[in-house]
Amino acid sequence: MNKISVVIRNKNEAKSIEFLLTVLNKFYKNDIDEIIVIDNCSTDNSKEIAIQNSAKFITVEKFSYGSSANLAMEISKNEIVVLMSAHVFPVSHDFFKLILDKFKNSSNQLAGLRCLHYSSDYKLYLNGISVKENLNGCGLMFACSAINKNVWKDQKFLDNIITNEDKEWTKRVVNKGYDIQFVPSIFCYDIKRNSKQNFFRFKNETIIQYQLWGKSKTIKQIFQDFFLENMGLLKGWILNAFYSFRKMIFQIKFYLNKPRKI
Repeated sequence: MNKISVVIRNKNEAKSIEFLLTVLNKFYKNDIDEIIVIDNCSTDNSKEIAIQNSAKFITVEKFSYGSSANLAMEISKNEIVVLMSAHVFPVSHDFFKLILDKFKNSSNQLAGLRCLHYSSDYKLYLNGISVKENLNGCGLMFACSAINKNVWKDQKFLDNIITNEDKEWTKRVVNKGYDIQFVPSIFCYDIKRNSKQNFFRFKNETIIQYQLWGKSKTIKQIFQDFFLENMGLLKGWILNAFYSFRKMIFQIKFYLNKPRKI
């Protein structure tokens, strides 16, 4: 295990993938053996950008999260595969070196590495919490995680899973005796979803949370969530309107009575 393949999943994220590929080629070129873009029928110029940045470009028409992850592992030529979304980018200067060292110094039972992004990631990592103690919090997140291809050959991803293919795989491989660990490779998750996208994500995650962890809410909890969410929105609107008014008043007073320049 001495080389790394990077596979990026993309759909109409030309601006994001251009930045990611620029970062990879500028700062990590010597750490990466190959870059592959798996694209879900983008209609923007993602393909041209990928080719200009020396990345292999593969189009997948019938996309699913599980099947795209399996394809990523299948076409990668190295034993260490870093799966990334187009809207992430590595930050730490030794991002890939840490991943490589972690695999080199671990047993063949190491199935994957979760990189750090959320504040909860840092806390779990610094507190030494293992994946057996917290499958969800310490398990892989395919927005940016490294995978042992040899373990994948034994336990492939589910092709037909709606979402959370990373969490399902985590649960399965840990039950089989493999390990997943944190690696202090830091990345930025840079995406803004609209209401429609958030609702689509919510539906899928509600289903998979029940399928994987048996979590579901009662009718009472559903109505409570609805009430609290909308009360929060109303409160936020009132506060924003109040401070917007105060800003206007302040600017008028400032305009009429400006302080002396320094």
